[in-house]
Amino acid sequence: MSLLVFRALWGMTGPLEAQIEQIAAAGYDGVEAWPGAVTIPPGEFVRLVAGYKLKLIMAWNADRRDDLAPVLDELASYTPLKINLHSGRDCFTRDEGAAFFEAALRHEERIGIPVSHETHRGRVFFTPWDTRYYLERFDTLKLTADYSHWVNVCERLPDDQAEALALANRRTIHIHGRVGYEEGPQVPDPAAPEYAAHLAWHERQWAAIRQHRAAAGDLPLTFTPEYGPPMYLHTLPFTNVPVADLWQVCLWGMQRARATLA
Repeated sequence: MSLLVFRALWGMTGPLEAQIEQIAAAGYDGVEAWPGAVTIPPGEFVRLVAGYKLKLIMAWNADRRDDLAPVLDELASYTPLKINLHSGRDCFTRDEGAAFFEAALRHEERIGIPVSHETHRGRVFFTPWDTRYYLERFDTLKLTADYSHWVNVCERLPDDQAEALALANRRTIHIHGRVGYEEGPQVPDPAAPEYAAHLAWHERQWAAIRQHRAAAGDLPLTFTPEYGPPMYLHTLPFTNVPVADLWQVCLWGMQRARATLA
């Protein structure tokens, strides 16, 4: 299989085992989780996930360089396939960012698990141009591509950043497959025809990432249709009633990825 699709626990409710069972029954290949969503010890959670024949990616935040060792050690205790990190802060100077990623790469080598740094608002990789700077400086730095944030931050489909996008696509090892638009990191429903151009743009990037991973012999590709609950998911004014069903939106994202990337 050349594609593994994960379901994030973000937005799921109910007992933890029921969530894992629901993910497995829906046909996902794995779970993407973070310590705050796991209500049992790491070893028990690993056995729970494996018992449903699912793979595991772990994610969390490291705001400061001093956070890296404890955060990565905690995530490594789950023995995940990969670690996805929300890395640093957008206000870092270039020197602060460089020191952060130097430390991150050392800790990644120490724990022996691939660590990818997410393209995310509020983090060091919040724009294509900042990301390019660090990728050019550190040739072993890897990304989780969540380009919905870049579309939002740039307030455009950032085709004018072609060189940065090409480099980011080459260095991506995990995809957060959420479609963003100019005014937000999540369209109300990616299947809606009014967002067809945004979907097509994101899918072109994901296809390029898949090609690079195949050329590097690094398949299967991992993909999480990481659509979020309110307030990521749009709601009606005054009532906060969601305009779409989050479970169905993520399921559509899984099915779409299998049709276009597998």
